[in-house]
Amino acid sequence: MTVTASARRKARHYAMQALYQWQMAGSNLNTIEAEFRTDNDMSKTDVPYFHELLHGVAKNLDEVEGIYTEYLDRDVEELDPVSRALLRMSTFELKNRIDVPYKVVINEAVALAKKFGPTDAFKFINGILDKVAAKERSVEVKADKG
Repeated sequence: MTVTASARRKARHYAMQALYQWQMAGSNLNTIEAEFRTDNDMSKTDVPYFHELLHGVAKNLDEVEGIYTEYLDRDVEELDPVSRALLRMSTFELKNRIDVPYKVVINEAVALAKKFGPTDAFKFINGILDKVAAKERSVEVKADKG
């Protein structure tokens, strides 16, 4: 299967929901992943990417949280669960998937925040991820800004 932008978008969508579930219920990641694969039509989803995001965030949680929490204006526990899941997932992508342009990572997170997050969460997510990208993708960001 050729990986399309749409298939990646669906992978992020499901990964964000799965991370949300993991945060809230504390269920086993493999169980959550199996439920998502069973309960959703994954035929047009980049399933390996979904798997990588879900397991990569959990496996590298301390590192991921250490990256974005330095830019927070509140304690990480005070974040709403959707914003927390998005910041975890997007920070993981910015750090580990340099094949994905930083603007794509941020735009996808903002779109998911608009859809699932509380009012104006997308502005907060955008601001934090801009700072993460400036640090984690400094060469790419500088080249982009001319």
